[in-house]
Amino acid sequence: MLSELLHRVSGEPIRRWVLGAFSRDPDGTLDYDHPRGDPGLFGPDSVTWRIHADFPGMLAGGLAALMMQTLHPLALAGVWDHSNFRDDLVGRLRRTTTFVGATTYAPRAAAEALIGHVRRIHGFVHGMTEDGTPYAADDPALLTWVHVTEAHSFLAGYRRFAHHAVPRAIADRYYDEVRRVAEALGARDVPASEGEVDDYFAAIQPRLAYTGRSREVLRVLAGVRLPVPFAGLSRDVFLHAGMALLPAWAGDLLRHTPRQRRQARLAARLLWSMAPAFRAALKESGVVSRSCRRVGVPPEAMRDWPAPVDRQEPGAAAH
Repeated sequence: MLSELLHRVSGEPIRRWVLGAFSRDPDGTLDYDHPRGDPGLFGPDSVTWRIHADFPGMLAGGLAALMMQTLHPLALAGVWDHSNFRDDLVGRLRRTTTFVGATTYAPRAAAEALIGHVRRIHGFVHGMTEDGTPYAADDPALLTWVHVTEAHSFLAGYRRFAHHAVPRAIADRYYDEVRRVAEALGARDVPASEGEVDDYFAAIQPRLAYTGRSREVLRVLAGVRLPVPFAGLSRDVFLHAGMALLPAWAGDLLRHTPRQRRQARLAARLLWSMAPAFRAALKESGVVSRSCRRVGVPPEAMRDWPAPVDRQEPGAAAH
């Protein structure tokens, strides 16, 4: 069944469904072409531009991050109380895609405006968990949790599917770069290296739990119909490939069965095989190539790591 998808898709169908289903500018309101020369929050010399350009790793990584986020009772309560995830999980994925795409590639003013918009929304998201613990979406600790799960998953997706080795120094630089978005949203004490992320996960694990609400959100996720050809098959490939990106401790907390782990390994191998087709199909399309042209850089440059730079002081590039 899984091999069927690999043989039946080609470049043009891939391009159409990626840009249609998971556009980083679904409403056409973001101008990735102007002003000329505007590098946005990161610019073409960043690691972030390269890692976020890889569609298979980003979609599988986004699904992995959602799975991890169901383990935090406070973060999960916000989703449970303030979203219609049962009816619009695809919408949530699209909104995440738009936010990540815009804060990565859009000109600075547009990226900062979107961050401000999300901060205002967060101000209305608060309540109590099942056991009466208060939560708020603008809690710096919760913002850090959401950010770290996403950044870790995106990096894991790139490492698994991009056919491009990621040295430790590049991984450290990625974490140091992307934390500026989390900090602009209000996160604090955001890990800035791979070692700091490992320490963060070790420290937070005692506060995580697999609950009935976790199970329900994951049930909805397992049945989501992606707006793409071969919807159920595509979902299974990306969802199980996302499982393969989870840290071992997260898979244990989520109670993944031996069968699920086998499916994850198979899906990851299939997506790895399919990744060059996605790369070829999207080479000249989408916001990555548009943003590269905006700053006068060939899109092909995104396949090479940028030259080393001095490590920035925390928050230095966020202003």
